[in-house]
Amino acid sequence: MKLNQLFLAASLALSGAAALAAGAHGHDPKFGGVVVETKAGDFEIVAKPDTLQIHISDHGKALKLDGAKAKVTLLNGTEKSEVELTPVGDKLEAKGAFKVAKGTKGIAVVTLAGKPPATARFEVK
Repeated sequence: MKLNQLFLAASLALSGAAALAAGAHGHDPKFGGVVVETKAGDFEIVAKPDTLQIHISDHGKALKLDGAKAKVTLLNGTEKSEVELTPVGDKLEAKGAFKVAKGTKGIAVVTLAGKPPATARFEVK
């Protein structure tokens, strides 16, 4: 009986440590956007009326965006608009006039050089 209790206690302790380690890199927004986990990395999508940006990181480290491209589709009710984003420094970006407000939904399709496209769905908060 005591062996079972010891095994249970050890299992709980190890699972707690694994959960803390998994959360160590965090998914809190650093640029005021919405963070979405994808196979290509973590996307932080910043949607403002004059700028759309996607910051991409892997375990907290920014990825190189040479040869990357992205398309964001914004949905406001029945209205739909599409925007192409290009690399600008350490992010993908487009400038212009965009209909973005609380509740705007979006789909970002990002293609990093040599990798298949990754899709992220988001909602502006």
